[in-house]
This record gives sequence, C-alpha cells and structure tokens, in this order.
Amino acid sequence: MNINEFLSTLPQDVLKGEVEIPDRVLKKMFRLAGLRKSDVFCHLGCGRGNAVRLAAKMGVKKAIGVEPDARLAEEAKRNVSRLKNAGIAVSDLKDADISSATLVLFWSSDPELVDALVKKFRRSLKKGARVLTVWSPPGMMLPDKVDFPFFVCKKPFRYAASVRQQIQAVYKTKCIDFVAAWRLAEKFIDELGVVPQEYRRFVNMLQGMVIWINAWNMGVTCEDGVPPPVQSYLGILREFFQIDLSDMFTREPKDEAMAPDKMGCC
Repeated sequence: MNINEFLSTLPQDVLKGEVEIPDRVLKKMFRLAGLRKSDVFCHLGCGRGNAVRLAAKMGVKKAIGVEPDARLAEEAKRNVSRLKNAGIAVSDLKDADISSATLVLFWSSDPELVDALVKKFRRSLKKGARVLTVWSPPGMMLPDKVDFPFFVCKKPFRYAASVRQQIQAVYKTKCIDFVAAWRLAEKFIDELGVVPQEYRRFVNMLQGMVIWINAWNMGVTCEDGVPPPVQSYLGILREFFQIDLSDMFTREPKDEAMAPDKMGCC
C-alpha cells in the first residue's frame, strides 16, 4: 500500500488529531512559553480541552479552547465545566476571536490552515503575544525559543527568507541528513510520550523516512542522492510492512539507480 492507503487504516482519532498531549508534556511546553497568571491562553483546535483545563488550573486569567468539531467541543466543555476561568467555543479556527489572547497553542500539518492562521496571528495578536507550536514554527516564522519539538514565536514575528534559513535557526544546521532525520523523529516520539513502547521502533523508522523525504523534496537534504540507510529502511517498510513511500517523492534522485522504484530491501 502507499502512504495514503496506510494512513486510511489508522484509528480516526489519530487522523483527526484527537490524541491528547499528556499533562507532563503540556507543563513542559508551558514552561518554555513562560505561562503566567496574567495570560489569556487560547488553544486553537483544543480537542477534549486538556490543555485548556491545565492552563486554567495553573491560574491563568482566562483559558479558552476553540474546537470546530461539535462532539469534541462538548467533551471539552464537560472537562472544564468546574473551572470559572475556562471556556470552550465551537468555531472554525480561521474565524476564532483571538484578539485578547497572550499565549496561543496551535498544532496542525494542514498547510492551508497554517497559512491562514499565520495571517490571523499577524493581524489580530497584540505585541508581546506568543504562539506555541509542536514540531515546527508556523509557516516561515523564526522561533524565539526552541526545545524541539516545541517552539515559541513572539510578536512582532520574524520570518525566514528560505526553508534553509529556517532550518538553520531551528536545528542549527544548514541541511538534514539521514542521521538528523532519525534523531528528530526519535526526539519527537520521546518528548510527546504517546507512542506505546512496542511500536516505538516502527514509528521512529516511518517518521524518520517521512522527515528525510520531505527534506529531499524541499531540496534541503545534505545528501545528493538517496543514501544507503534510507534505501534500506524504505525497503524494510515495503517488504515487511507493505508500506510504500515512493509516492512521497516529488523530485527524482540525481542518481537514477537510487530512484525509489528501484530500491531493494536491506
């Protein structure tokens, strides 16, 4: 199966982003963002409201969750119902009122939504407001604080002129090689702590390959062709897990012998 077919077999809560970040991880993220009692916290895409509940219990002035899924929003409302400084709104994220927010938590892999919200942050947030994200800064923003995979960007926002410049600012390197892709995937899994131990190796392999391929497509890999370790892991995923990532390549490797459809296993 190709990657889209594989994703269709995953539980719907994973596909819809309904996997909740554990409280211990949220506390670490809040420390990085400098959460304070005077903050108005807003979680765009709050799911079941765990981050809203925790921020409210930590004493912020106001904790607001915005969730477009009515079913999830009802769960979130029940989750924060006893907290006077917390509330949940059912709304499209692009229509949410964030003008009073001083700390916004947002995490999405949808490029169209990210672009729309980056414009909204620039237009609606006041000077000094912070945006807290997971995995990468939103759009081409340059982060003010980094503890991978968590990022804080502060208004007035700074922007990278290129993907390579953003990678340099985020990862302290000008390019991504196989080892970096593997370690980024490993750290992401370790920090979020939501992958069961028995699946860690597989998820690390899959995500590491996705990271490397995405870097290759953007022209920011350190390698000029597909390196042997990447060939091997792509072969393992195909031969033993029936997952073919070749459709993810949007530009051909310079060495035709390394093209995805010619890669063998191991």
